[in-house]
Amino acid sequence: MSEDNGYENSAGGPVEKVADIASGIGEYIRQQRNNAKISLRQLAKLAGVSNPYLSQIERGVRKPSAEILQQIAKGLRISAEALYVQAGILDLPNGGPVTDAIRADAELTERQKQVLLDVYESFRRENAAAGGDRGQTTVIAKE
Repeated sequence: MSEDNGYENSAGGPVEKVADIASGIGEYIRQQRNNAKISLRQLAKLAGVSNPYLSQIERGVRKPSAEILQQIAKGLRISAEALYVQAGILDLPNGGPVTDAIRADAELTERQKQVLLDVYESFRRENAAAGGDRGQTTVIAKE
């Protein structure tokens, strides 16, 4: 009979969840680094972390802190929020169908998605400040 020590739980236990998050954020960072065409060494230097530490993060061996994620985001020139969401530190904000569509678009890089979301949100804030509630949708004329 096996002894239940809290570490031998089925998929979905606390140990496995932390490992999945670490692996997921590592894969995401590697993907973003490859998209940006930056070597591991270059990103480590930009982020102010050692090569071995960044390699361990990418392989899912280490789970980075929020501060390290912020430094990595700066090195990748992506939003720290994107890394926080991937790491499970931050919940994905509800933004409605437009923001959901932008986030779901596989054709866009994370950088492009963030720029679109920032522009969209700035327009929404501007409209809200200028005229209060001017409606939920914006009609764009077809050319």
